[in-house]
Amino acid sequence: MSNRHPLFKPLIFVGGLVFGFGLGFSHMARPEVVVNFLLFEDLGLPFVMFGAAIVSGIAFALLPRIRETAPLTGNRYERRLKPFDRNVLIGGAIFGVGWGLSGICPGAAYASLGVGNITILWALAGMFLGAYAQGYWRSSRAERDSTAVNAD
Repeated sequence: MSNRHPLFKPLIFVGGLVFGFGLGFSHMARPEVVVNFLLFEDLGLPFVMFGAAIVSGIAFALLPRIRETAPLTGNRYERRLKPFDRNVLIGGAIFGVGWGLSGICPGAAYASLGVGNITILWALAGMFLGAYAQGYWRSSRAERDSTAVNAD
């Protein structure tokens, strides 16, 4: 981590603020807007998502051609593919159910606090509980697997 630029954390913080402001400004930090999208009553969310995807896609296509490494981390630009396995399917299903039940995804949940949605704290508590349970399950599974390998 020593190869990171000194402005790495402040710029990440500013980026988060800009992201949160954008979610609030576009009303995507309001669960009722997300629920209306899921019910096909308000299609503003896809325009916001596609706009972000277009900007990201252009950046991912152009930056590796301009620079060899990322300016803040020094890491090489490269694709980091992860296997499509049952963990991806289960995680995606849990994420989707949580998104549908709470009406908001994790990033927008924090921005939702900024627009005065205090009841979103229940959803955030559920996200933290789920993340803790998944981490506990993974670490206990890794310990069990390493114990089985060492016993052989």
